[in-house]
Amino acid sequence: MNMLSANLREQSSVMVRLLHLLDIAMVGSYFWLLVVWYQVPWTFYYTRFVILSLVLSLISFHSFQLYRSWRGWKFYQEFLVIVKAWGTVVGILLFYFFVFKISEAYSRAVFLIWSLSTPLLLFVLHVIARKILRYYRAQGKNVRHAVIVGAGDLGERLAKEVEAIPWAGIEVIGFFDDKIKDNDGLQVMGKPILGDIAMIEEYLNSNDIDYVYIALPMRAEKKIFTILRTCRSLGARIYLVPDLYIFGLHHAEIQSLGNLMVLNFNPNTEWKRGFDLVFASLALFFTLPLTLVIALLIKLESPGPIFYRHRRIAAAGKEFGCLKFRTMCIGAEKKLQTLLAQDPALHEEWQRTFKLKDDPRVTRIGRFLRRTSLDELPQFLNVVKGEMSVVGARPIVARELSDFYKDSAGRYCSMKPGITGPWQVGSRSDVEDYNERIELDDWYILNYSLWTDLKIIARTVGCMWRGNGAY
Repeated sequence: MNMLSANLREQSSVMVRLLHLLDIAMVGSYFWLLVVWYQVPWTFYYTRFVILSLVLSLISFHSFQLYRSWRGWKFYQEFLVIVKAWGTVVGILLFYFFVFKISEAYSRAVFLIWSLSTPLLLFVLHVIARKILRYYRAQGKNVRHAVIVGAGDLGERLAKEVEAIPWAGIEVIGFFDDKIKDNDGLQVMGKPILGDIAMIEEYLNSNDIDYVYIALPMRAEKKIFTILRTCRSLGARIYLVPDLYIFGLHHAEIQSLGNLMVLNFNPNTEWKRGFDLVFASLALFFTLPLTLVIALLIKLESPGPIFYRHRRIAAAGKEFGCLKFRTMCIGAEKKLQTLLAQDPALHEEWQRTFKLKDDPRVTRIGRFLRRTSLDELPQFLNVVKGEMSVVGARPIVARELSDFYKDSAGRYCSMKPGITGPWQVGSRSDVEDYNERIELDDWYILNYSLWTDLKIIARTVGCMWRGNGAY
């Protein structure tokens, strides 16, 4: 191990200890400040309470591994760990109050504010620490070195992920792989092939490596066991990257079944249904005056119904009537066949995108509704009925699913379509390549979360205001 790496590791350990001390000091000093702020007399009970809180925090923060390496982790994941660790401390303190019947000795306001706001302050402190570390890593300091076992698709995918998060401070030195015989000059993503898998033990003994990522297919279990048996005592941390992405499913959750570990690939959408109901109900209530005005304008411009119901694909491949404000003249379907038969360019455009940019069937009020996406307001009724989500993949017709989605059809049918989604807040109707639309739908289905939904909704408001790509 060279001197530079030893210094970096020593500095990292010092920073962890310093952060731990700052956390404990903040817990105690913040409680003291609240007591002073509320002008509560300091008694022996408060001294005993602070000592107990510091001891519990010291133990709980370590037990929940709050000071592990967070390289490559997202901020919210660290925040959840902070909340769990702090919740344990507060729970034990409440039990302490109950057992000794001494809750009257303390200010309820001080305890309540301290209990609820301390995890936020701890998180801010940790974010600042992470920002400082990211700054140093951007300068080429506090960098950890890694090798990847497996130079196939999974190994290359892993290397790309590491390159996409330079703030994590992980540098991939190279790959080990048995399938590549002639190692001289061979590279994967600009990284050299360091040797075959049997050479890893020797390489770790003679080189300063922090992480070993095993990116082999699951059928190579013998090689994986060999690496674990021979390399776990050589100083590097070893991680197994399962090739589960080949199944095309994310959101896997580790669960236990007796003494076995199982992976649950069924998406958790309970929160999504609750969010949809609340959001859609509020949207319908606050847009009711606007809905009445739009309905009146549609009736004044042309005869016919106010709403248009189109058959679209729902979850599990079923069809439902997707509601919109009517934006076309009566008899639009028959008129479309005539237009497509008379104009080959329009026919080609329709076959490519299932839309016409300058559709002569659209009314004046309809063109405004489409440009602002207000024609989709009635779809909140579909959301309330459980046929759609506020955010999701695009609502498509059966022909699109069978002709274009193909391998992605199963993923598409696993969730409800949405009023808005990544396609609507991206290029929207300006996307020429239909495969790009499918990729955006796939991306959402594999990466959806509450935070992602909120960001898409916020961006949708901006797109509606600008009217970009909508027609």
